[in-house]
Amino acid sequence: MRELADELSPVRWLDAVPVLQRIGDAAFDCLVQGLLGASTAEAKDRIGFAFTWLGAGFLEQYVTAMFHTSAFVRCRAVVGIRLCDGAGVSMVPALLPLLGDPDPEIVQQAQDTLVIRGKEFEASLVPLLQQIRRAGPGRQRARALTVLAALGGEAVLPAQDVAAIERLIRVKLPDDRPTALWACWNHWIAVPSGDQAGIISILGLTDPRPVTFALGNDIVDSDGHDAEPGSHGRFTRVFVTPELDGWTFVLGAWCDPCDAERSEDVLRLCTRLSSRYGRAEAYYYGAQGDGSAWLVTEHGKVLRRYSETGDGEDHLLTLGDPLTFEQKRREELGLQPVWDAALESEDDADEWQWAAFELAPQIAQRLGTSPLHINSETTSRGVGVIALTPYGIAHRVPTGTYCI
Repeated sequence: MRELADELSPVRWLDAVPVLQRIGDAAFDCLVQGLLGASTAEAKDRIGFAFTWLGAGFLEQYVTAMFHTSAFVRCRAVVGIRLCDGAGVSMVPALLPLLGDPDPEIVQQAQDTLVIRGKEFEASLVPLLQQIRRAGPGRQRARALTVLAALGGEAVLPAQDVAAIERLIRVKLPDDRPTALWACWNHWIAVPSGDQAGIISILGLTDPRPVTFALGNDIVDSDGHDAEPGSHGRFTRVFVTPELDGWTFVLGAWCDPCDAERSEDVLRLCTRLSSRYGRAEAYYYGAQGDGSAWLVTEHGKVLRRYSETGDGEDHLLTLGDPLTFEQKRREELGLQPVWDAALESEDDADEWQWAAFELAPQIAQRLGTSPLHINSETTSRGVGVIALTPYGIAHRVPTGTYCI
């Protein structure tokens, strides 16, 4: 313990953990005293890390520590439980009261632990949370709702809670203003029309439900981040905006013009949209330097499809001649405006790839407008909706909590 409390000690906290585990209960008690007596933030961190990584063999001690008079000890005990593999359903009754703890950090840690570990015993936890929503205690009710939404989504929310959420959205909608719709991975279809219902019909979307701009953006962003790897969760929902400066946008990974699973269907759907509305475009833009792709259709025909994402199969998606904007950008770089990728030098190909990584938003702006650049001054008509895609009908919609 002296070594852990000494921030200059060469002994790493990670190396101390196996020793503390072998010592057992006495070590746990000393760690609690160390948390209380640490004289510096560095010492408290070193002791705290060791404390939270003791493992499932100390689960009972963690549960007891969750009722300690020190908020810091309670908080570290909750983190310790979250890090225990196979913590089990037995710790749920102890965690639930902490959803109403006076310390906000403890409340957050308890909520996160129940969400992360709750999937393991959802059948037992959900009824307990529903009971809190019905009968209290009052201080636990707000966070109980958040955990319910994260674990089971709308399907497990009490009917009165769903009604209250829908009422809140209705209250906010009259004053809701457009905001830039940004995510780490941005995918959208753009149609120069305000016929939201017609666009929804052509795309085969169902169950449209009114949402604010913040909620629509948060849902598609969360789906992109949180869907389980290999699942269809990121394809189940889209946000269909109201008419914005004469355009309607459909946002979500389902609109990706360069995804291996979605690209051909997106091309087909955009072609159909352009037959009715004159033009339809689809874009991908990775805001963290993950590349760009664009698809432009007009009067039922494909004018251009191009992808630069660093994927070795990008060239297989190329259709049509380079857009005027592409040609001008290449001329600015000193490259041939119309090119054959197979004949281009490696240096020229690399220079173009890095430039093209950032082109999707620029091309969208040049051809019309982009959901990445709308703002409160953008002319808006109608109400945005979240709608289910065919994947949303066939597969379970991801669960989560979102910003309204």
